[in-house]
Amino acid sequence: MRAVKLLVQLSIYYLILFGGAWLLIHNNPEMQSYLPIGGAEALINSGGGKSSTLEAVAQSQEVKTLGQSLGWMAVAILGALITSFPVTWVYMATRTSDEYDQSIISTILILPSVVTSIVVVVQHSLALAFALGGIAGAVRFKNSLKSSGDALYILLSVGIGLASGIGAVELALVMSLAFNYCFVALWISEYGEREGMKRYMSDFNPHSGPASAAAVNPAPDVPPPPPAPPQS
Repeated sequence: MRAVKLLVQLSIYYLILFGGAWLLIHNNPEMQSYLPIGGAEALINSGGGKSSTLEAVAQSQEVKTLGQSLGWMAVAILGALITSFPVTWVYMATRTSDEYDQSIISTILILPSVVTSIVVVVQHSLALAFALGGIAGAVRFKNSLKSSGDALYILLSVGIGLASGIGAVELALVMSLAFNYCFVALWISEYGEREGMKRYMSDFNPHSGPASAAAVNPAPDVPPPPPAPPQS
C-alpha cells in the first residue's frame, strides 16, 4: 500500500505540473521567451553552430528589462524547488529508519535553488566561475554522507539546479520524474538484495518487518519467578 500511495502521489503531482505548464504555454505562447523553459531544445540543437551550449541557451532567451530578469530568475528558482519537492517523498518513503537523515531532505530542497542562483551568476563570466571555484575551495565541508546512495540525491539536486539555472526547467522536471520512478521500481522489486546484507532502502515486504518476525519467532515462555518466602 505504501508503494501504491507513493506512485499515485507522484503521478498526480507530475500530471499537474506538466498539465499546468502546457496550458500556460499553449494559451500564452509568447510567454515562453520570458520564462526559463525551452533551454533543453537549445542544448540539443547547439551542436556545431554555437561556440558553447551556454551561449546557445543565452541567445534563446529574450529577457531584456530588469523586471523580466527578476521574474525569469524567480521562476527558475521556483521551478527548481517544486521539481525537487517530490524527490523528498521518495527519500522519506524508501529510506531505512536507522539511516534516515533529515538534513538530506533539507539539502534536496535548498541545494537546487542555490545551484540555480549560482549558475545564473556565473554562466556568462569565466572570471566569476574561477572566483567561485576559489571560494568553494577555501571552504571546508565537514559533513559526510551516511551512505553512497545519499550521494545520488545530492547529484540529482545539483543537476536540477543546473538545468533550472540555464533555463531548462522542463529538463529538471524530466530528471526528477525519471529518478523518482526508477528509485520506486528498485524499492518494489528489491533488486540486488540478499539475505543478511546491509540495506539502503527500507524493506518493502510488509511481512518481513519486526512485528512479523516476532510473530514467526515468538519469545520463549519464561516460567514465573518463585514466590517470595513468607516473612516471619
